[in-house]
Amino acid sequence: MANKTRITIKDVARAAGCGVATASRVLNKSGSASSETRERVEQAARDLGFAFSATGRALQSRKSMTVGCLIPSLANPVFAEAVQGAQEELRKEGYQLLVASSNYDGETDNEILSTLLAKDVDGLLVTMVDPQDSSALNMALGRNVPTCLMFHDPLPGWPSAHVSNAEAAAEVARRFARYGHQRTGFLALRFATSDRSRNRFDGFRAECASQNLPAPELIEITETEANTPSILAQRLCEHPELTAIFASNDFLAIAVQKAANLMGWHVPQDLSVVGFDGIEVGRLLDRPLATIETTPEAMGRQAAQTLLDGLQGGEMAELTPLPFTFRVGATLSTPRTKSPDDDRGAAQSPSVPPFTSNVKQG
Repeated sequence: MANKTRITIKDVARAAGCGVATASRVLNKSGSASSETRERVEQAARDLGFAFSATGRALQSRKSMTVGCLIPSLANPVFAEAVQGAQEELRKEGYQLLVASSNYDGETDNEILSTLLAKDVDGLLVTMVDPQDSSALNMALGRNVPTCLMFHDPLPGWPSAHVSNAEAAAEVARRFARYGHQRTGFLALRFATSDRSRNRFDGFRAECASQNLPAPELIEITETEANTPSILAQRLCEHPELTAIFASNDFLAIAVQKAANLMGWHVPQDLSVVGFDGIEVGRLLDRPLATIETTPEAMGRQAAQTLLDGLQGGEMAELTPLPFTFRVGATLSTPRTKSPDDDRGAAQSPSVPPFTSNVKQG
């Protein structure tokens, strides 16, 4: 006897020309939908012979209608925009978003995820320090809690809404080569614990090699150095040969500009600077920042839409990387030709009183 193909709600949604979440809402008689959409879904269900089982309806009724969201920082506008996009998509389907921040701490990541799971959230949206080695994230997988990552490059077992960090960083290397830079650096904060930063460096270094440029200098800095331009200036003085720096995020790139100004260096004539993320404040600087511009709100929406597919019994497919653009700004130019009297490496460490700024990691 031939096996009869089981009709799923995803089949109904496809036939009705709507999303899985919308079809589920109509068939469960919960939430809003236009009369036209409702009619299409109900007709498609009749045509396909689809009906919810009693068990399925019981499971539906036990949902908390909440989604947990873990991000590294509430202060960084990149993550805030992603949360905003996700929240708008989830709200359309009746879900509330519970947001928590770990301040880039791996142990806190696991504590927050464990707490969210204890609150019986229906799904998770996650950006964390190290998703590959997270006991709580593996617990979510073991409990079949739908989970979608954000900002991370794809990992086995979890879909991720992301920009290709390596390809975006490669574009920076191509720009440096086009402008004639030979000695370049990559500035990173918490490099060892940020897969995003490491992937950006790997892509940057690989493309430097393809462009026949020397290997870039990896400059790892502490949070104190990042937040204190006078101290960061001292670190930059250790690398007088560099004519261009690629910072792993825009806040670090802005910190480099401040440090260069303290030393009397001119950006971009003495030092070109490129960031990553495309935060709006970068446009408002006296010299608008050259950067990789991403679309975090679209990233949040894509992650939420994927998660909704999983919440409604559909497949959470691997996601195509979102597009990025290179914002030219005014901090990238050809390197200045040095004269014998123009030894930038002789610049003295700044003696002005240190002042601090709040740099956020990307």
